[in-house]
Amino acid sequence: MSIKEAILRCLAEAEQPLTSKQIYQGIVEKKYHRFERSDNPESTVSGTLSIFIKNGDSRVKRIKGDRGNYVYYLASNEQQLTVVENTVAAIVPTIKTTNPSGSYKERDLHILLSTYLQNEEIYAKTIFHEKSENNKDNNQKWVHPDMVGVSFLKLKDTCKKFLNTVDKLKAFKLSSYEIKKEISSDYELKKTYFQAVSNSSWANFGYLVAFEFSDALADEMARLNESFGIGIIQIAANPYESKVLYPAKYREIDFKTIDKLCNINKDFRKFIEYVEALLAATSEDYYTLKEKDFSAFCDSYLKTEEDIVNYCKQKNIPLPDDNSTNGESAN
Repeated sequence: MSIKEAILRCLAEAEQPLTSKQIYQGIVEKKYHRFERSDNPESTVSGTLSIFIKNGDSRVKRIKGDRGNYVYYLASNEQQLTVVENTVAAIVPTIKTTNPSGSYKERDLHILLSTYLQNEEIYAKTIFHEKSENNKDNNQKWVHPDMVGVSFLKLKDTCKKFLNTVDKLKAFKLSSYEIKKEISSDYELKKTYFQAVSNSSWANFGYLVAFEFSDALADEMARLNESFGIGIIQIAANPYESKVLYPAKYREIDFKTIDKLCNINKDFRKFIEYVEALLAATSEDYYTLKEKDFSAFCDSYLKTEEDIVNYCKQKNIPLPDDNSTNGESAN
């Protein structure tokens, strides 16, 4: 079965609403779908469930428990299932909040972005400016991106070798991300947008990312995007529900700036070295080995919906329908 068919079969046989983890376990136990070795199966199931909901697929419904987690069921089974708050509360475990300050930090959003990018088949890595040379220079924030990413053109080994002989630059795309908690004023938008313009100049695609944007800034975001080409992403507590508000425009790579960043930041240099090693791989086995090492080097990501809810609760990142406040923005 396809992953969607396996999810639907599992839900059809369920006697109660199921979490994404329970659905995954059911698929594996009944061998409804064979996951490839390169898959992240629990994440794949969780992401596919979110796609059902995001696309408005009327076959699958979800409800939210009192702890912020979702459980899923088939609309056709709604009359047979006892879809009540007590049922959901019994399924979803209590989650303890470990951040007493009541406010999450900007870097707490990085793993949400890396989870979103993982689903888009983009390897992502946080670049810590404090690890760079001259890290106390305030102007460094206009040089360093918060995160970098790379995606590779999926090709068979023979075609990959052929492309390398023609134009290796077409086999991958580099991206840069400037991340903020909240952008609520015209001044904040312009300041952070041009920061993204500055520290994304080396990449094929540059993005400004924030958890919250004021609705009043939509027209100005559109104007800036049209004029300067930096894309805008609104990251969500559930990363699979994140939105590209304005796509980034493609640019040629600036190797001079890449060289500068490699010279001042070891993590950035290692990231670029991994990209080069994967592009230069002469065999599928060597590529697989290097890809495994690269994945371990890159940022971790949240594999299941349960992981996402746990993390957001621990960091006080507001979940959908959460009435808690964010606290003050922090850089």
